[in-house]
Amino acid sequence: MNVVQVAPIAGPSRHQLSVVDGFELRRGGLEVPVAHSAQRLLAFLALQARPVLRSYVSGSLWPDSDIAHANASLRSALWRLPTLLQSPVVSATATHLALSPSVEVDVQQVIGWAKTLLKDTGDDTSSWTFQEIDRLGGELLPDWYDDWVTLERERFRQLRLHALEALSDRLTAAERYGEALHAALSAVAIEPLRESAHCRVIAVHLREGNRTDALDHYRSYERLLATELSLTPSATMRSLIASCFE
Repeated sequence: MNVVQVAPIAGPSRHQLSVVDGFELRRGGLEVPVAHSAQRLLAFLALQARPVLRSYVSGSLWPDSDIAHANASLRSALWRLPTLLQSPVVSATATHLALSPSVEVDVQQVIGWAKTLLKDTGDDTSSWTFQEIDRLGGELLPDWYDDWVTLERERFRQLRLHALEALSDRLTAAERYGEALHAALSAVAIEPLRESAHCRVIAVHLREGNRTDALDHYRSYERLLATELSLTPSATMRSLIASCFE
């Protein structure tokens, strides 16, 4: 398969494409201006992480256009890719498109970390600092409202929530309570009504012997749940907090 390199670029540096907490393309530490249509194309390819059919790209990015107009819009977006950089940002064939291997994508790194956390049952938590935990807290393209972004944002959100909860459990078991609490509260920040995340916060407080903090957090969540959904905490959560009174 002969690959046509789109948007040749000058310089040896790799490119860093960020789509977590907003779009940004950088090279050598400097931000590279990218037209909006090209931003959408790069972000879409970043989320695929594999070569995809041109027809799939154009149909996903311009779903309200007919085939001819969608294909024309795709050609325009390719033409608008940055041209002052030495290595290409997109590799293209007559049928497929993909990000160039020279492009580092933050969301794929975060997805990799999260999946490793969920499948790895080991006890080693030494690499998980506060800074590393924070990288699981970012939202995917928060100001974008395309249907394809909305779907991927929710998939990414759920993955981060489960990873943060799993990490909080492992850090708690390792008696790294500060980091465990940070991971649990990061999950709460992503989804304030998520009971399993609040249970992790309470569990950390209880393991540290801070029953008052655990009870305060439970009551705060209880009020929030009643106000927002007219619900009460589950029996599982009530059982967890009951240990404060034993």
